[in-house]
Amino acid sequence: MAGEDMRAVWYERQGPAREVLTVGRMARPAPGKGEVRVRIHVSGINPTDVKRRTGFGGMAMDFPRVVPHQDGAGVI
Repeated sequence: MAGEDMRAVWYERQGPAREVLTVGRMARPAPGKGEVRVRIHVSGINPTDVKRRTGFGGMAMDFPRVVPHQDGAGVI
């Protein structure tokens, strides 16, 4: 349900986890055309999430705010 909020972890700049990760609440996005929303029950951090957060190999941020999450399980 769009408009409600959700718990999340995000970063808005690259760097070490303890310096850039924020834990808080943010607006729950509504799925767009061809998308689904998943209620996540278990979430894991993939090595690619860490590489992007640290800027490994010159990786830039794809968006101004990133919620790292490539591995997880939940219900559609």
